[in-house]
This record gives sequence, C-alpha cells and structure tokens, in this order.
Amino acid sequence: MDNLNFQNIKHGNLEYCQISKKKDIIEVIDLGEQPLCDSLLTQEDIKNKDEKFYPLKLMRSRSLGHGQLSYIPKDTEIYHLEYPYRPGITKEVVEHHREQSDKIIKKHNISKNSLLVDIGSNDGTLLREYKKKGMKVVGVEPTNMAQLANEDKLETLQMPFNQQAVNLIKKNYGKAKLITATNVFAHMSTLNDVVMGIVDLLDEDGLFVFENHYIIDILKLNQYDSIYHEHIRSYSLTSLEYLFNLYNMKIIDAEVVERYNGTIQVTISKNKNEKQNSSVKRILNYEKEFGLFKDNVWSEFKRNVFKTKNDLRKVLVDLKSNGKSIVANSCPGRCSTLLNFCDIGTDLIPYIAEQPTSHKLNKFLPGKHIPIFDNKILFEEQPDYVLILAWHYAEPIIKSLKIRGLKSKFIIPLPNVKIID
Repeated sequence: MDNLNFQNIKHGNLEYCQISKKKDIIEVIDLGEQPLCDSLLTQEDIKNKDEKFYPLKLMRSRSLGHGQLSYIPKDTEIYHLEYPYRPGITKEVVEHHREQSDKIIKKHNISKNSLLVDIGSNDGTLLREYKKKGMKVVGVEPTNMAQLANEDKLETLQMPFNQQAVNLIKKNYGKAKLITATNVFAHMSTLNDVVMGIVDLLDEDGLFVFENHYIIDILKLNQYDSIYHEHIRSYSLTSLEYLFNLYNMKIIDAEVVERYNGTIQVTISKNKNEKQNSSVKRILNYEKEFGLFKDNVWSEFKRNVFKTKNDLRKVLVDLKSNGKSIVANSCPGRCSTLLNFCDIGTDLIPYIAEQPTSHKLNKFLPGKHIPIFDNKILFEEQPDYVLILAWHYAEPIIKSLKIRGLKSKFIIPLPNVKIID
C-alpha cells in the first residue's frame, strides 16, 4: 500500500483532492465566511467572546465527482465537548437506526454476540438497536454525548477514533465483525488514519457500513444547507470506489437512502473476493448518466442556490412588510448555513423553536444570534407563518405541530421555496 498520509489534513486550506492527491479540483460555490454550525452561543458569549468565522467554499473533483471543502477547521473546534447534536431525541432518526440495523444483520447474516463498533456513536442510539439484537457493542465518541451513552449502559470510549481507540478495543473486546459510521465518515479530516484504523480493527471477514449525504442528491435537491464545516467531503460512489481500492478493500453493496432527502449507504468488505451486489455498478453508471463529471450540472446547482436564496428573502421580507409574524421551527446544524448565507437574522425571524429535550435550548445560533426557545412558544403565540428549517423532515414535523394545535402556515425553504396552509 502506497503512503497515503496526504489524506490526513489536520486543518487549514485543502488545495488538492483529499482522496487522490490530484490537483483537479475547481470551485463550485462560495457560501462566504461562516461560523461553525454547532458552536452555539450563550448571552455571555455574545457579549465577551470573539466569534470565529471560516471560509465555506465547496470545491469538486473533476475526475472523482465528489465535493470537498476548501478549508478545514480543527476537529477540536468542531467537535467540542459540549457539541449539542443528539440523534436520540428525533423520532425519525431512531426509527431509521432500528430499520437499518435490522436490514444489515439480515442481509449480511451477522450472528449474535458478534462485536459491533460504532464510530461517532453520539448518545448511543444506534448502539442500543444492535445491543437489543444480541450483539456486543462499543461506541467511540469524542464529545460529552458519550457520557449519556455510558449512563445508559452502552459502552462508549470518549475519544476520537484513532489508533489508540483501535488498540483499546482490540485489547478489551477483540476484533469487530461490523463497524458502522452514520453521517460521520465524511466528517473526519485524518482520512488515512481512520481507514487504516478500520482495516486494523475489522475481522478478516468483517464489514464497514457507513451512511453519508450523497453528492447527487445535494445537487438535485438544491441542498446547499448540507454544506457546512463538519461535512468535509460530499461523496460520490466513484470517489469511494477509488478510495477503498487504495486500501485493498471492496465495495460490495450500495444503496441511496431517502433519509435527509438523499444519503448513500455503502458496505465495504475487507475480503476482496466477496461478491459485489449489482447495485454498485448501477449507481456508478447512474453517476455518469446524471452528468456528475460535466461542468454544466455543477453550474446549474450554483444558479439554483442563488435563485432560492433570493426567493426566500423576498417571501420573508414581503410577509414582514405586510405585518405578518414569522418565526422558525427546528434547529438542525444545516440551518446555520441557510440563515447565515441568506442573511436572515432577528429582523426577519425573532426566534427558532426547538424540541424541549434539545441541548440547544436557550442558546443562540452562531453568526445571526437568533435565540432558540422551547417550541411550546409556538402554541402560545400562534404566529402567522413558521419557517421549517428541518425541511427534510417537513411532513412529519408539520403533521405533529398541527395535531398539537398550531394554526400557522408553513414556509418550506428548499429545494424550492413554497408555502403550505
């Protein structure tokens, strides 16, 4: 295996393709200087702390068809101890983990008592599903969310996934039959170290199954809000095939999943002789047919982004000038990109309503400093319009809010701006 240390980027400008080292990357869109999306602020922070902003520019690889950021902040700044995202409080995420764990165990005939290691395991939501099915489970999570998992008796190492973590797991639990990473594998800046760790930790017949946002669905559905500093790479299957070939591993299965309006779930085998599902070639061909390696597809995405930005601002400004009250609901990380890029602040949106169990309550959105309140305020105030920032879950969110008695109309910002009564 050649020296692939070039894939490890601690932080700073990334001036070549992180997967291939080729200098065939070109700019797709510049979303401006932006704060880290999950670096929420307190009132004290706003008064006394200099807020950091970083370039947020999407580049693309001409040959591999994936997107990557032009600048990578330090991991410790992004995944700080008080990182607030928690999957276990979102019903749709919990259900997805349950369904996917069922499917993966059945599809690959994984036996009980096998070891599962989940990278970026957060509060242990996925670990819990595999543990229920009789597997031994270990999580690796650098933030304080690991403490929630351990309190729930879901064994979790609070540390980054690195060689030290791999050595600890091998010593205390043995090698893994299955390693998972859900919306994590595109986030890791030291790509070479991570893949080498996975190779080392897996059994000879072990599998690595991961899910991440998919570049084609970002382009098709105008999902510029999925571009933020955590998402260093936005994979194509072509880029993943190239990557794992470098490590003598094989993609044996791939599936585009509807979650988040389009993610790709990929199964990697350490055994190069493993049979490959026909879905892999089908998706690779689809990427060529879609035009992923042609300039016009990416140029159209850029045009659509700016059109949608202008459309959203016009809707909000017009409603406000007509005396209508507008607030926002739900505070996923991606909403920071949308609100900061579209220059939407408290003059248009006085607050964001969030679930009462969220760790984001009573904090302020980075950049625009919009306060985040318990969503009970929606039912007390009954605003004229509610902007749904977790638009990828708009249908169940709107249904739930209406059942609870909300009478507002709803604004959906993407893929195109629309109003729902």
